[in-house]
Amino acid sequence: MQDRKGGCLCGAVRYVLKGEPRAIAICHCTHCQRQSGSLFSFNLVIRDADYEQSGDTMVYVDEGDSGQPVYRHFCGRCGSPVLAKTALAPGKVVVKAGTLDNMEGLQPKAEIYTDHAVKWLAPVAGAARFAQNQ
Repeated sequence: MQDRKGGCLCGAVRYVLKGEPRAIAICHCTHCQRQSGSLFSFNLVIRDADYEQSGDTMVYVDEGDSGQPVYRHFCGRCGSPVLAKTALAPGKVVVKAGTLDNMEGLQPKAEIYTDHAVKWLAPVAGAARFAQNQ
């Protein structure tokens, strides 16, 4: 894999992904809808060791449906959501794919929290669907 690069809207936060995603998924949970300002969040799960960042993010500590913390990182200058880390998945980073410079070749393999998906949105072809988190 070639390194993938990305960053926030204003460019104050930049990152490089040095490894293949462990998972590529769309999340329809209400928290992802609110943090993205859209219908869902398109996410790449990558090992923390494969994520390199320049620039600082601010962190909002959210609570997942497990009751455990979700650390949502965003640019303090432009507000772009960049990544999330969860207490339940140490060593992993959930990168917001919309911040990538190029999304070519990325196909979601799963959709989670489809019980919160809007009814008029068609399922993603070839992606497994789960009513909650898998």
